[in-house]
Formats: sequence, C-alpha cells, structure tokens
Amino acid sequence: MKRVALAGTENLTNYIEALKENDIEAVVTLDIDEAIKCDGLLIPGGGDIDPVYYGEEMDGSDEPDRDLDKAQRDILDAFVKSKKPILGICRGMQLINIYFGGSLYQDLETKDIHTRKNDNDTVHSVRSVAEGNVFEKFYGKNFNINSAHHQGAKKLGKGLKEVLQSEDGVCEAIIHEELPIIATQFHPERMSYKQRRDDAVVGEEIFKYFRSLLK
Repeated sequence: MKRVALAGTENLTNYIEALKENDIEAVVTLDIDEAIKCDGLLIPGGGDIDPVYYGEEMDGSDEPDRDLDKAQRDILDAFVKSKKPILGICRGMQLINIYFGGSLYQDLETKDIHTRKNDNDTVHSVRSVAEGNVFEKFYGKNFNINSAHHQGAKKLGKGLKEVLQSEDGVCEAIIHEELPIIATQFHPERMSYKQRRDDAVVGEEIFKYFRSLLK
C-alpha cells in the first residue's frame, strides 16, 4: 500500500477517506523526517497563510497559524527537493504557489462567488485555459466545481501553469511544468465517494490521477 503524508492538523476525515478509497494510507504528520518516508504529500485546505511569505503585510488575510505555515512549508520543501508527487488542495495550492515565488489576493473582490454559504460549499463553473490538461481530459472544457475560499493566486510561482479558471478570472488549478505537482483551489475530497454532489463533477478522478503518480 502506498503511503501519503497528510500535512494537516484538523478536519482531515474526507482527505483520509478519499486516499483510502485509492488504496493509499494517510500518514497525518507535520514531522519532516516521518513525512519524507512517504511516497507522496497532500497539503489540505485550511486557514490563511501569513502574507510575510510573499512579501506583504496583513491586508484582508485572517490571522494565520504561523507554526502550521512553517511546518507545512518545510515539508513541502523536502518533497519538492526529493521530486516526489504532491497534491495541494485550497490552502495547499496557495502554499505551493507561494513556495515557488507566487503571491495571493488576500481578499478577493469577487469572494461572494467562492465563499461558503450557510456552512455549505458554493458551486460555480470553471473553464480549461490550457489545452489538453489533465482536468480537461477528465471533465471537458467547462464544468462545475465546489468552492470555499476568499483568497486566490495572484502572481503565479516559477514553473507553475494555470490550467483552470473561474468565471471571474480566479485561478482554480495549477500544475508544475516539470515536477509531479498538481493543485486545486477547490475541494475534490468533498466531491468524491460518499461526498459526491449532484451539481458538480466527481472529484475522484483527481485522486486517481494522484495515485498514478506515486511510485
């Protein structure tokens, strides 16, 4: 069974279940030495990242968990250097973008399209902006996804490629042009298996693809 380091601290049940459905053991840890023994890394959703990491002061970000920021970044650094597969989801995508030198919109002007309503994910459409990318192969050129965030990628980090975009121009997914890194601003773990939705695509394809990257 493949093992994936799940670098988070709370609300991880859906990630664990999605990995388990793909015969992957989730190793929940923020310890680098334990994490790097795994075959891949999943950085889950969560709160806002300290904008100091992309050279800005607080300007719309929620108060960050600085210990978590550092721990996740250090683990990400280890996996990037080892060239092992990485899946980033929501906060995870933002952290990956920042790591490679990108920045964030700290509070999107169009956040009402993306934030949760009454504790439920919002649903909106996205379009493929890179011909033949993996998401387009799975779902076509236009499809619906869930959404639960108020920040988004502004400047893209070095080596990263935007592949999906929402109707208001927000980046919804990225891939690395050389490394086995894939990331979504949306939450496929809440569109998969027991969490499937009738109003959005099935997120399982993303986890199946991540499983295929694991050596």
